[in-house]
Amino acid sequence: MRLKGIKTIGEANLFLEGYLKRNNKRFSIEAAEKEDLHRPLAEGFDLDGVLCVKTKRTLRNDFTVAHNRKLYQIIEPANTKDVIVEERINGKMHITHNNKVLGFKEIYSIPLKEKPKKPFKIRKKYIPPKDHPWRKYPVLPKPDISILALHWTEELIDSLYRYMLSC
Repeated sequence: MRLKGIKTIGEANLFLEGYLKRNNKRFSIEAAEKEDLHRPLAEGFDLDGVLCVKTKRTLRNDFTVAHNRKLYQIIEPANTKDVIVEERINGKMHITHNNKVLGFKEIYSIPLKEKPKKPFKIRKKYIPPKDHPWRKYPVLPKPDISILALHWTEELIDSLYRYMLSC
């Protein structure tokens, strides 16, 4: 089309009409027999089940399946670890296990489990026995450091004042 100088969609459509006729005349082949030789489908054959996208998914312990960033809850309990998610051509979706379609519904959050409440136990304070090593050494009272802190504070202020005067 570039060699013919075609630059618009209208020109391309006109070119296409003549091109398709020449292409079909050049490459088409007549059928050996005129009648339809396709076999009819057997009764009960699910063609939509064959012509679909099948994806193996893990069935979680709470009977949920994650597929395409959505979460589905299986309504009927199934004794399995894996299920098959079938996306049909017509847009419908089926979840199957052993060729049996399972009922499901889309959910928007993970169902929360109730945690069993543990009974509250009061712990006893540990008191070491009389012959315990902790009891061998007496506990000394803490010294009163408030006087030292006052002395240090006055001394610190004096030194800072002298430093500022020297600058």
